Amino acid sequence: MRFIRRRTARVAGAALVAVPLALGGVASQSHAQDASPSPMGTFGPGCSALSQKADTAKDKVVTAAAAYPQLSQLVAAAVRARLNDTLDEKSNITVFAPNNQAFQKVSVSQLSSLLGDTGQLKKVLTYHVVDRQITPDELSKGSFTTVEGGKLTTSGSGTDFQVNGTAKIVCGNIKTANATIYVVDSVLRPPS
Repeated sequence: MRFIRRRTARVAGAALVAVPLALGGVASQSHAQDASPSPMGTFGPGCSALSQKADTAKDKVVTAAAAYPQLSQLVAAAVRARLNDTLDEKSNITVFAPNNQAFQKVSVSQLSSLLGDTGQLKKVLTYHVVDRQITPDELSKGSFTTVEGGKLTTSGSGTDFQVNGTAKIVCGNIKTANATIYVVDSVLRPPS
């Protein structure tokens, strides 16, 4: 357990350093098409860009996300908001995880303001979390209450799904020890 927390802290610490550096440049990300979808497996055009060698099914959600370089800004934000232990302690959750490209869509000033306000950052990040596991079958016309308390909706079919009508799920149904991750290409904003 200590090894996992140290590993998460070490990776998250490195990611905290990477967030300001990534704001100055544009990171490239592959958009190669993925293999055919399976209700039991991952799906989406961004899954090949997320490929990694570790088996994250045995790791808690923040540790698992830290294994994917494309989720480094999300991991850094979760650590900054002091949510890593909270998320890792929950069971059977769903995380709509913004990839690094999603964070690049947020203006530098907005991101700086968000990262500087721990309360607001926590609110935004918990809006990406649903306190139950969502299956791909539920995504076509879903409405879910988030941990933040707001509602988010999902729509689509096959392997083409959106969250709140704007954020595309680029890789879905990634299993961790306590969560299902759907990687999205936009940072979701809770309703005002």
